[in-house]
Amino acid sequence: MIRPTAVVVGVGAEQGVGAAVCRRFAQEGYHVFVAGRTAEKIKRVVATIIATGGSAEAVVTDATQESDVIRLFDYAMSPGEGRSPADAVIFNAGNNQVIDFQKLTAAQFEDFWRVGCYAGFLVGREAARRLAPLGHGTVIFTGASGSLRGKAGFAHFAAAKAGLRMISQSMAREFGPLGLHVAHVVIDGGINGERLRNALPELVEQRGEEGLLDVDNIAENYWYLHRQPRSAWTQELDLRPFKETF
Repeated sequence: MIRPTAVVVGVGAEQGVGAAVCRRFAQEGYHVFVAGRTAEKIKRVVATIIATGGSAEAVVTDATQESDVIRLFDYAMSPGEGRSPADAVIFNAGNNQVIDFQKLTAAQFEDFWRVGCYAGFLVGREAARRLAPLGHGTVIFTGASGSLRGKAGFAHFAAAKAGLRMISQSMAREFGPLGLHVAHVVIDGGINGERLRNALPELVEQRGEEGLLDVDNIAENYWYLHRQPRSAWTQELDLRPFKETF
């Protein structure tokens, strides 16, 4: 059996969006390239997928490094044993932190931009180079509330996320007519994952049942985008818990 292939860039903790997307695509029979900066974390995600009968492999990748991204795509797009070249690419890299604008350093601003926007450009560019000539495929970018509005203390984060959103829109307009589906997902609300649970456990308790975004439910929407028919593509999808104000 030849499996279809997906590439998920920006995978960290098992209770995170990236890992959940990996599991969802593997559930559908995909071979998944699990790409992230921390070898231990992505290996755990792969082990979980394999233990449940799926197919995956870890590729240590710093998405801010052009050479790493090119190497990842060279590997993912070459035919492998039992798998086809990738036809789904998900960019999920990002970081977040409240920083007072007056105390924000140039190095901090650049670091957030590199992870949240520049890395997305590198992944998007390589995906377009490889998939557009084939006339099919899906590229999905993970956005946030900051993609649409800048809040106090989040100028660095919002600048990066807004830039990523513009990359997705420009790519969609350029490559959609060539058969490449480019989508952007605005995750508008807290995510019930390892990062938030460790950083703000009191907030998780306060929000209560279904007051935060469930990572597996987010991943379900990524799969939905990938499976959309060409006659009705979504370019931007926003997700939030029913309790979230917006």
